Amino acid sequence: MALPDNMSQNRDKRSFGNTNLRLSSLGFGAAPIGNLYQPQSDEQAYATVDAVLDSGIGYIDTAPHYGFGLSESRLGAALARREGAAESIILSTKVGRLLVPTNSKETVRHGFADAPALEPVFDYSYDGVMRSFAASLKRLQREQVDILLAHDLGPLTHGADHPVRFREFMEGGYRAMCELKAAGQVTAIGLGTNEWQICEAALTHGDFDGFLLAGRYTLLEQGACETFLPLCARRGASVILGGPFNSGILATGVTAPAVASGKQPVYYNYETAPQSIIDRVAQLERVGAEFNVPLAAAALQFPAAHPQICSVLAGLANPAEVQQANAWMNTPIPVEYWQQLRRQELIHPAAPIPI
Repeated sequence: MALPDNMSQNRDKRSFGNTNLRLSSLGFGAAPIGNLYQPQSDEQAYATVDAVLDSGIGYIDTAPHYGFGLSESRLGAALARREGAAESIILSTKVGRLLVPTNSKETVRHGFADAPALEPVFDYSYDGVMRSFAASLKRLQREQVDILLAHDLGPLTHGADHPVRFREFMEGGYRAMCELKAAGQVTAIGLGTNEWQICEAALTHGDFDGFLLAGRYTLLEQGACETFLPLCARRGASVILGGPFNSGILATGVTAPAVASGKQPVYYNYETAPQSIIDRVAQLERVGAEFNVPLAAAALQFPAAHPQICSVLAGLANPAEVQQANAWMNTPIPVEYWQQLRRQELIHPAAPIPI
């Protein structure tokens, strides 16, 4: 039976590290079903997961931090509603935070709206990782997870405390993750972070199957291709690329009337975009207009051209966004478009282009 057009990306699956896990080139980031930025009903969350499964997307990422357990709980319930669904997908979740009760009355905390009365507290210790993993299994209604990632290590998150946190992880949490892998409770281990530099440092201290790197190898940022991605190739480590739209600006663009007039703000790395980034995105859009290429389609397809990127992860909040992401991932883009970006020095000389 032929696959529908919106599932064609799943013919191209890549291994995660040296494991037998093969990830679809487009993955589903499940933070939105944890009420990221705005609340949604259980029914909408389940409908989104159904759309993901129906589209042929075969990789889903979640974390305890997303809605303070809500994303994992909804995902577990959604998969349990469909026979065989839990076994048909590759699933990753994360460790590094424990959820503890809170009396906070804030309706939006850490970007999540109307979430359970729990507060995420960093803990990269052996015991903390084991406790976090056990709680995730319960919420996900599983006995095993395919990929386990240490969440948000690095100076960007921890500032001056980073050396202490990294040592805590390497001396405790990393050992726990290795034991879980040896026991068969996880198939692969790695880091999930916004900084390629900490992933590069981690490879000098331990053995990791791969990484989830958010926002650091996109149409706007390609520094990771200089040393980090070549190191991954030498070490046999894969990279899942999260945040391909750099928090939204590569999805909205900057030339639409509402954006250009300032009525609709544009975000880059979770903050209002600086003028230098706005100008660069405008350049990208001008080239896109010349070749009739939607910016968002190029943003999804560009990272996947690198051989170390095994999946591009998009946060999707409803079935319509799932359908749109599939359409963008399968939009034909002429090689001349990529060559023009290269000529205008909008793509790093070492970055592979889709062909």
